[in-house]
Amino acid sequence: MTSAEAWINEYPENVQTVVRHARSVLREWLPRATETKDTLARMFAYAYGPGYRGVICTLILSKTGVKLGIPWGASFPDMHKVLRGAGKVHRHVLVKSIEDLQQPGIRELVAAASAACNERLGKA
Repeated sequence: MTSAEAWINEYPENVQTVVRHARSVLREWLPRATETKDTLARMFAYAYGPGYRGVICTLILSKTGVKLGIPWGASFPDMHKVLRGAGKVHRHVLVKSIEDLQQPGIRELVAAASAACNERLGKA
């Protein structure tokens, strides 16, 4: 068992199911991204480069569910009104079930976050 799996196993079964599915989906949507885990922050980060500037999105784990974090998400169009949070920069999508990742607009937000990350890194 990988250290990521051991860490995921510390969460309730429904959260384990959601995070495993979300990781699989993000690997499919972001095949060039690197995944890192930060157990202190209780999240996985998907990035094209170092630091916050290189982060595309995050999966933030809690005992009740998972949040798909979108850095700079406050500046993205959200036609389907799926983004939550009141921060000036960061927004998130609540993911409490596998079906939540299939909501209209989620994949488009991740694609926008990917494009914005490439632009920040000068890879546009």
